[in-house]
Amino acid sequence: MKIGLIRHFKVTRGYPASYVTSDELMKWVEEYDASDVEGNEVDLKDIDWKGCYSSDLSRAQITAEAVYEGEITFLKELREIRLSPIFRSDIKLPLFLHMASIRLAWWFNHRSQPESKREIEERIRVVVDRVVHEGKDVLIVGHGGIMIFMRKELRKRGFTGPSFRRPSNGKVYVYQGGTRESFTQTIQK
Repeated sequence: MKIGLIRHFKVTRGYPASYVTSDELMKWVEEYDASDVEGNEVDLKDIDWKGCYSSDLSRAQITAEAVYEGEITFLKELREIRLSPIFRSDIKLPLFLHMASIRLAWWFNHRSQPESKREIEERIRVVVDRVVHEGKDVLIVGHGGIMIFMRKELRKRGFTGPSFRRPSNGKVYVYQGGTRESFTQTIQK
């Protein structure tokens, strides 16, 4: 069984100014979610993909529809990790400071974050259960943060494939392995 992970095409909405308020940061997140994408050629690794799952956010939908000709299953469980500033402020702070504090808050399950790490891991586990149970070669189109958790879950189940720190946009990362037996063993644990 092969699972191909693809990060959505590159988003045309660039990064916000280097100094932003928390409201400006959240406005940028909304614009990023609604942004167009720049398509690119995608090497599907000469694999006859039998199915495709995709995040239901537009950048992933556009990517999935460009790379896969069959029926696509769109799932909110594959959406990117939602982040939120730790506190609301009209003071402009460096973008990197906002991002670092948000990531730390998320990592330590701070109440300011809409989803905990455990909740993210659970929604990824549910998707991987579904895909592995079907037992066919599938593409999964998603987002960078989600792909990191997806890769971790696949490796836990005996899949092998490439490592990445930050996945490239519009590139397939193929993971191979996993059987119905490994699926059953994972469920029983």
